[in-house]
Amino acid sequence: MAKKIVKKRKLKVFTLLLVLLFLGGLVFSTYLFLNTNTKNIIIEGNNYLNDDYIIDMAGIKDYPSFYLTSSRSLRKKLLKSVYIEDVDVKREFYHILVIKIKENKALFINSGKNTIVFENKEEISVDEKIDLFRIPRVINYVPDDKYSSFVKGMKNINSDILGKISDIEYQPNDYDKDRFLLYMDDGNMVYLTLTKFKMINYYNDVLSQLEDKKGILYLDNGNHFQIKE
Repeated sequence: MAKKIVKKRKLKVFTLLLVLLFLGGLVFSTYLFLNTNTKNIIIEGNNYLNDDYIIDMAGIKDYPSFYLTSSRSLRKKLLKSVYIEDVDVKREFYHILVIKIKENKALFINSGKNTIVFENKEEISVDEKIDLFRIPRVINYVPDDKYSSFVKGMKNINSDILGKISDIEYQPNDYDKDRFLLYMDDGNMVYLTLTKFKMINYYNDVLSQLEDKKGILYLDNGNHFQIKE
């Protein structure tokens, strides 16, 4: 009976080395790819919040990995800020992060409680970040049954006009329990009622017709201006 000869396959060392080098290169390239840093961060939509505040809040001041940084995680971190209502995070070519912010509008300072009141009715202590805002103070008590409507009316005031109001006083009379008096930075005063808060947005147009005269603008009942004597 013929003896069966078993041939041993020679280990192809060179081929194995090539495979190992390829795999090693693939792992290394993947590592470099995933750890490529963010090259640029663009912040959009912010008016009173500066870019540094947003970048610090998002935890990306060191420009971390573009691919390992989760958009969802960034959004979750930023939404913890009372100053931010909504966030949209987008990725663009060349490793650019675009963060679009919708700020939570600060409406007024509640002097009685010493808080800043936002459009979503959240409040924080005046001691926190007060330098961010130029907003009026409410100098007296607004009854609970008027407060929600008052906040809603304040939301309708344009930011540029809001910045021109120094103080607001709840000042009802026998005919109108919804009346407020606004003290403007320029020395004028404006009467408004809750259903007409939007009318203050035309203040600049009215001002241009007053020829630098100072007085009281009645927008609560009618539309007339009383010059100060």
